[in-house]
Amino acid sequence: MAVTIKEVAALAGVSPSTVSRTCNNSPLISKKTQERVRKAMEELGYEPVGGENPAESGKSLGAIGIVLPSYQQENFENPFYLDVIRGISKTCNHLQYATCVLSGKNESELLESIDLLRKSSSKITFILLYSQENDPIAEYLYDEGLRYVMIGAPLQHDTETISVDNDNFSAAYDACKYLIEHGHKQIGYIGLDSSLAFSARRKQGYQMALLEHDLALTAGHCMEFDPTDEQKVQALQDMLTQKNRPTALLVVDDLLALAINQLCRQFGLHVPEDISIVSFNNSVFAKLSIPSLTSVDIHARQLGIEAALQAINHLETPDLTPSKVIVPYSLVERDSVKTL
Repeated sequence: MAVTIKEVAALAGVSPSTVSRTCNNSPLISKKTQERVRKAMEELGYEPVGGENPAESGKSLGAIGIVLPSYQQENFENPFYLDVIRGISKTCNHLQYATCVLSGKNESELLESIDLLRKSSSKITFILLYSQENDPIAEYLYDEGLRYVMIGAPLQHDTETISVDNDNFSAAYDACKYLIEHGHKQIGYIGLDSSLAFSARRKQGYQMALLEHDLALTAGHCMEFDPTDEQKVQALQDMLTQKNRPTALLVVDDLLALAINQLCRQFGLHVPEDISIVSFNNSVFAKLSIPSLTSVDIHARQLGIEAALQAINHLETPDLTPSKVIVPYSLVERDSVKTL
């Protein structure tokens, strides 16, 4: 009979989730603990790949519902969600939990999907791939007493919500500081709707970096953008064609940065010769863009891994105190920033 992850955990004196984190090379596990876990794996002859595959064992220990925001086409185009789901699925397969991705064209349809899934299993929890103000999905899960993990900073019921996030404030602060260190003093910020927790926190980090370096928060250089909104496209054009336009932009997402790059070309501006860009997510689009984008890697797959581990830990031990996990970020330098 194959050695299980729980046997490894017992020998190493850790939880099964710590064994799974070690197998996934999580930076949250100390080197000393990783060495102890790997020694136990070696002693028992544990093979992490496939050893806990539910398809082989013929059973699932429970189910995880992965909740996307109510249907928008960009949800399925943005590699952030795909990377997070890959992290969740990898961990759930490893620990013998089934997964189901839930979405809907509107909030009512999404709530129906959640309700159907909750009726299909007595041992189920949910992972919300987003955090948003006044979100009826999160409120429904909370009001119904359903277990859930949120990827992002909880904006309601903070002390009672399990969450996995980056320090988005510090990430944006450091990205803006990077531009300042490259000689930029006129720096713009292009974000999304501030009701989204990550976008609001990145905006705050950008603003603090400017203030602490005695740089002006110029009116019109900080905006929430939607490339499908003609008024907002016009506002961006006005910003980029004015006399004191920014020499650099901090953009909240790689996909949005690609759209901004295309619009800059239409306005006769070239990256990085005329304007520099730093974006977030370090997705495949950042690598393939021309020029390739300097981007903050928020380690989306690790967010998914940690969210799955928290969901399973709290499902198996319901009395655990709600936890807050912060996944580190890193700045990946490429070709979209010019030194002034």
